[in-house]
Amino acid sequence: MRPKPFVPEPLDDDRPYVRDKTTGLVWHRCHLRTLYADTDRSQVVYHANYLRYFEFGRASLMRDAAYAYREIEESGYVYPIIATALDYFRPLHYDDAMRIHTRPGDRERVKLRFDYVITHDPSGDIVCTGFTRHCAINAKGTPVAIDDKTVHLWEIFPK
Repeated sequence: MRPKPFVPEPLDDDRPYVRDKTTGLVWHRCHLRTLYADTDRSQVVYHANYLRYFEFGRASLMRDAAYAYREIEESGYVYPIIATALDYFRPLHYDDAMRIHTRPGDRERVKLRFDYVITHDPSGDIVCTGFTRHCAINAKGTPVAIDDKTVHLWEIFPK
């Protein structure tokens, strides 16, 4: 299976956002390099580590949007993952540079989704695509409506 084309172009030199030329969607972009500890015996990044890279992208997006996870938790909300999916297209190896593209996806009353595309840097090859779905819960673990600031972020994220 081949990935759908993904051709990110910077929106602005000062902002970490890109627009995919093929879909027109805007993505937040951050950079990361693989660690030796991320690899397995076959010298490729162990498959579960891509979920960590998704988390790095998600946390970077929220921090750059001025709503870091620490602030979310301090406001009484937690957003555990309730579903995830990944499609792998090529491996990463030790010390490979990557770009993690993240964007807010679907949003319901108590659930939200982030979408991801990880590309190899500098080739631009798609490494994997995927999503994480989260449920808003309070400190007691009860599902609650998504907090207003997160709803606002979904509404104002560049289209």
